[in-house]
Amino acid sequence: MVRYLCLKQQKFSLGNYSLVPLRYDDRFDIMKWRNEQIYHLRQARPLTEEDQQRYFDNVVAKLYDNPQPDQILFSYLEKDTCIGYGGLVHINWIDNNAEISFIMDTQLEKEYFSEHWNNYLTMLKEVAFKDLSLHKIYTYAFDLRPHLYPIFETAGFVREATLKDHCRHNGEYKDVVIHSMINNN
Repeated sequence: MVRYLCLKQQKFSLGNYSLVPLRYDDRFDIMKWRNEQIYHLRQARPLTEEDQQRYFDNVVAKLYDNPQPDQILFSYLEKDTCIGYGGLVHINWIDNNAEISFIMDTQLEKEYFSEHWNNYLTMLKEVAFKDLSLHKIYTYAFDLRPHLYPIFETAGFVREATLKDHCRHNGEYKDVVIHSMINNN
C-alpha cells in the first residue's frame, strides 16, 4: 500500500468500509464511474484510458511524498473491493481548509447513495479534523442532486452559500450549493 507522508494514519475504517490511499489498480474503475457521472463533475469530456494513465502517473504519483499536497485521494473500499473514491481537494494549507470530493460506483447510487455518503463523510471527517487538524471542510455541488443536501446536513454540515447561476450545464445556468463544517476540537 502506498502511504501519504502528510498523514499519521493511512487507513480509516467504519465496519466493512475503509478509506485507503488511492490505489493504482482502481484507476480504470474510477475512470468508468467519472465518465458515467460526468453530468455532475467538473470534467469537460469523457476520460480515455490514456488520460487516466497520464493523470495517475503525473499527478497522483506525486501526491504521496508531498508534505502538503493540494489533494489527498482515497479508494473507498467495501472489504477489499473499491466501490468509490474521493478525498480532500483544493487543500489550502495556509487557511487550513479543503473541499470534499466523492463518487461511488454508479450501480450503487440508486439503492445505497445515502449509506455510502454517510460512511464516507464519517471517515473523511476523521481524516480532515483528527489526522490533519484542518479548520474547515466544505462541499461545492452543482445544484443537480438536491437529494445530497439532507445527507450533508444530517452529517453536521451547514448550508453556507448558494452561488446563483454559477455554472453551465446543458446550456443552462445552474446554482452551486456550498455546505461546510468547522472543526470544533
